[in-house]
Amino acid sequence: MKVNGTEIPVSAVEYELNRLIRFYAGHGMTEEQIRAQLPVLKERAEDQAVGAALLFQEAAKLDIPVPEEEIVAALKRMEEEAGGADRFRAILHKQGKNAVQLRAEIARGKKVDKLVEKICADAGEPTEDEAKAFFEAHRGEFGKEAQVRAQHILVTPKGRDEAARAEARAKIEAIRARVEAGSDFAEEAAAHSDCPSGKQAGGSLGWFSRGMMVKEFDEAAFSLPVGGLSDIVETQFGYHVILKNDEQPASVPDFLEARDRVMDLLRHDRRGKALAAHVDELRREARIEK
Repeated sequence: MKVNGTEIPVSAVEYELNRLIRFYAGHGMTEEQIRAQLPVLKERAEDQAVGAALLFQEAAKLDIPVPEEEIVAALKRMEEEAGGADRFRAILHKQGKNAVQLRAEIARGKKVDKLVEKICADAGEPTEDEAKAFFEAHRGEFGKEAQVRAQHILVTPKGRDEAARAEARAKIEAIRARVEAGSDFAEEAAAHSDCPSGKQAGGSLGWFSRGMMVKEFDEAAFSLPVGGLSDIVETQFGYHVILKNDEQPASVPDFLEARDRVMDLLRHDRRGKALAAHVDELRREARIEK
């Protein structure tokens, strides 16, 4: 894509996409919901990358002062995040940049930030009534899905024939019998599981929601009581035995619990609309090539 003859790098679109994903993940959207919305988010990321380019071009034309102390503070933060001045200089060298170029980049970014603040200054604060109405209309989006924490041991057949499958099943049945008799599940996983989680974490898969695992595994894990050991579960990966460690039921917060998140979303929406209206004006006069 090009905006007024200037090419937009792929990294700019990726940056906008990651920013959108982080924002929605931070406001309660599940990984599954984000995956489902990915085509829309990618389109929006491209749109925002174009908008960002237009804002950078506008800010460059305007006389927006950037105090020296803001540039110094930004450089200091970058040094700290890099792990010190020496590592920071090494990173700059690797990127083919020098201190002068970096200061210019920071100044350009600060100019855009100040331009955006000016554009959004009149966006206004959402009211309590607006926040309550939004919460009621989107109540389910602020809840938490039911989750399970579990360990598993996987034995994958060494071939596709019936003999290999029978051997794998006999092995997992023997493992299950030992666990049921008191053998430590994590030790059995470390010694015998074909899943990397065996040696890395004693078979632990951490917390997961419905739909994150294959269907057969998912159904078995969620149907077990806490502390329960599953029967042999067959999936496309082989044979599993599952130990359910804990569970968290689905929950929906009340308005007071969700209020800050709702207000933040509405502020973001208002600022977004104000910024979008301004960018639309810039678009009408711009030359955009895709």
